[in-house]
Amino acid sequence: MKGVLLVNLGSPDSTDPKDVKKYLGEFLMDERVIDVPYWFRSFLVKGIILNTRPKKSAAAYKKIWWEEGSPLIVLSERLQEKVQQKTNIPVELAMRYGSPSIETGLQKLYNQGVKEVLLIPLYPQFAMATTETILVLAEELRKKHFADMKITHIPAFYNKPEYVKALSNSIKEYLADKDYDHIMFSYHGVPERHIYKSDVTKSHCKIDGSCCNTPSKAHEFCYRHQCFQTTKNVVEELGLDENNVTTTFQSRLGVDPWLQPYTDRTLVKKAEKEGVKKLAIVTPAFVSDCLETLEEIAMEGKEEFLEAGGESFHTVPCINDNEEWVNVLAGWINDFNK
Repeated sequence: MKGVLLVNLGSPDSTDPKDVKKYLGEFLMDERVIDVPYWFRSFLVKGIILNTRPKKSAAAYKKIWWEEGSPLIVLSERLQEKVQQKTNIPVELAMRYGSPSIETGLQKLYNQGVKEVLLIPLYPQFAMATTETILVLAEELRKKHFADMKITHIPAFYNKPEYVKALSNSIKEYLADKDYDHIMFSYHGVPERHIYKSDVTKSHCKIDGSCCNTPSKAHEFCYRHQCFQTTKNVVEELGLDENNVTTTFQSRLGVDPWLQPYTDRTLVKKAEKEGVKKLAIVTPAFVSDCLETLEEIAMEGKEEFLEAGGESFHTVPCINDNEEWVNVLAGWINDFNK
């Protein structure tokens, strides 16, 4: 019997600093998130970050928390429920960090007699800290607890025409009655070293402005290329003016160089130096709205832009449980079940 496991990032169980600390501990101790030797990662996370960041993050979560719970969890559950209605095989939901865990999701499928699982990481672009860590953990759990289970997965889908169309249509629909003179595509940032580590050719990626546009096997696992290509795909699909579109990266941590240009600095630059007054911002690295979109962009980003001289700021919702996106997922699942 076949089944499906949708996997998203995860969320604290509540806005209590203790729950946030637990979640951040699991997230930041992942060797594919902070990819430094264990002793240093432990010192950095347990000795410094977890003693200062949980209260601040808890306050941020309180700003965006819904009555039903974490927006990311609630939206992921809505997606799972809608997809389940369009397929006749079991569809379960799991989070890489927090609850419900990947092990719990696999166990639910196993209990229903599922022996062949289609794993769908809910990330359009591949990255060490997202898709890769999900696949690695799922395989570890399979070997340990579900040895007779087979797991396959859907690779990064940023370039799939049906996804590009669904994403583009959701953006077009939201902006139909909005007044804007520039669109920014903001993606979650990663350290530059992650790009080099993910380069299967060990020589192509140079982050020099040209390698992402030069065909290479490296692009299959290059987060930077896939982000810029996502923007290009939407620009082409919607017939946007490239001169009025910018791609940026948000949420950097620490002092090491991360992918640039940075979203926060670019927001200020657009308003102060380039005369952009009416901005629309899209966050296509996220399938579901979450802290990074609802608080970091829709609240902090808006404040930064308006204080720098901007006049209006429109945050385009993530694709969430959009009906066209639901149909795309259901189509992939039904193809798997043939």
